Amino acid sequence: MRLVAAGLPDAAMEARILIAGLLGLNSTEIFIGTDRVLAEDEALKIASAVERRLKREPVHRILGEREFYGMKLKLSDETLEPRPDTEILVDAVLPRLLRLSAGKGSVRVLDLGTGTGAIILALLKECPLALGVAADISQDALQTAYQNAQRLGLADRFSSVQSGWYEKIEGRFDIIVSNPPYIATCVVSELEPEVKDFDPRRALDGGPDGLDAYHAIAAGASGFLERDGIIGVEIGFDQKGSVTKIFEAAGYELEAAERDYGGNDRVLLFSLRKPGA
Repeated sequence: MRLVAAGLPDAAMEARILIAGLLGLNSTEIFIGTDRVLAEDEALKIASAVERRLKREPVHRILGEREFYGMKLKLSDETLEPRPDTEILVDAVLPRLLRLSAGKGSVRVLDLGTGTGAIILALLKECPLALGVAADISQDALQTAYQNAQRLGLADRFSSVQSGWYEKIEGRFDIIVSNPPYIATCVVSELEPEVKDFDPRRALDGGPDGLDAYHAIAAGASGFLERDGIIGVEIGFDQKGSVTKIFEAAGYELEAAERDYGGNDRVLLFSLRKPGA
């Protein structure tokens, strides 16, 4: 297998994912269908995909979609490829969202820098009483997020706005979530080719110290977050202390911190500081 010879990690698993996706096979069929004779067009399709992977294009970019929180999400050039660690943010926010919806009957969620819509669509899927607004500076990303909402049957509770952070946002929200760019500018060029060459740079580059987005989110939240609301953000593995300080300086307190599957700090939840605290 050329992927193995090229030294790509997890080459065998990636080959199975590629072939299954390209041929429309499920996990069982890919393992028991080893004697299947490929049609000429199928063989050509697989050969083309292998060439793209050898140039370090990620498997799910080649397939054009990736699964996240049980949903198949369409990808595009200007969307970050959603990763499993971001599911931690959904898991952390969801119990609070359900509790608020049980008390209020309806809740509003704002997703800043939505990309594919992964986070907000997962929350809408799990909370039928939630209404979502997805914001992104990229029109391409917003179109992709809307297409994903349509595919999932969530478009009636989903709306979008082209906005740099809160620039064009209106109204108040019970939950504000974001997986913002948080990698320091000088580090972006050192990332694996699958990331630096194929994920949009503005979804990665968080400024000189990787914290630009958190300053913007914390500084502007007071005009859009309900008093009993929650802000949930994904962070880099070494940013818990610095991001917490940013939000504390803006009048918030850390309510919860969650680690990812590798044991690294990954998600922080903030609420407005209680009077006298």
